[in-house]
Amino acid sequence: MDSNVSIFQITQATTATFTKLYFRLTFFFFIQRGSKYVLSPKQGEMLGEEGDLMIFAPGSMVTMENRPVMEGDYRALGVCYTHDLINSVFSDIPKSDAANDVQIVRAAEHNPSDILSLIQDTLDNDALPDTIRHHRLLEPLLWLREQGFQLPAQVEDGPISQVRSLIETDLSHSWRVDEVAQHFAMSEATMRRWLSKSGQGFAKILLHTRLEHGLSLLQTTDSRVSEIALDCGFKTPSHFSDAFRKRFGIKPKDIRLAAD
Repeated sequence: MDSNVSIFQITQATTATFTKLYFRLTFFFFIQRGSKYVLSPKQGEMLGEEGDLMIFAPGSMVTMENRPVMEGDYRALGVCYTHDLINSVFSDIPKSDAANDVQIVRAAEHNPSDILSLIQDTLDNDALPDTIRHHRLLEPLLWLREQGFQLPAQVEDGPISQVRSLIETDLSHSWRVDEVAQHFAMSEATMRRWLSKSGQGFAKILLHTRLEHGLSLLQTTDSRVSEIALDCGFKTPSHFSDAFRKRFGIKPKDIRLAAD
């Protein structure tokens, strides 16, 4: 696995709406079965169908709904790119020209499965020298640019992104506002003012980071719900389940179990 690119198999058995999901890095969803509905504050409603690629820019905060097919589940492959690789290809594009939260690369027009195959083959080939692997992982981005798609480069991580990045280093840690403020060389009062610009306080950022990571683990692993709860920093599985249901309107186990 390349440290600049990660790939995940995503499955979901039941339709559920996930509000205010935050994307810290550039994320690609290659939809393999079912569809993905997205409500973007900037762009309104969008729908990705089977075979489409949906690209989420860093800093995007959207409402998203994965829709399984009848008598089947929703499936997608998720690919995450770091800022460095995006910058390598799109650094000369003005930020305002690549400001969309979400872009759809339609299967009928562009056949994005070709670039997915390239990413998978590159990541699976352990014999490739690092320099060759790096260049091959740039090819999908170059292809997207050639097709007229633009991704924001030179991204400056905002307060939410910076705090979430720290929390993600150890989700099971009992993060306190004072130690986080100390990490950023701020007083608590200064950090609270800093975070207020993002519209979220520390407690909300911490809870949302843990819940969204838990959602990701439910969709991409077969780990037990009790293990996921503890890994994400919840004291008990019931605490995780209650917080998850309060935010997303569905029990964690129902992400994997189709409705009767």
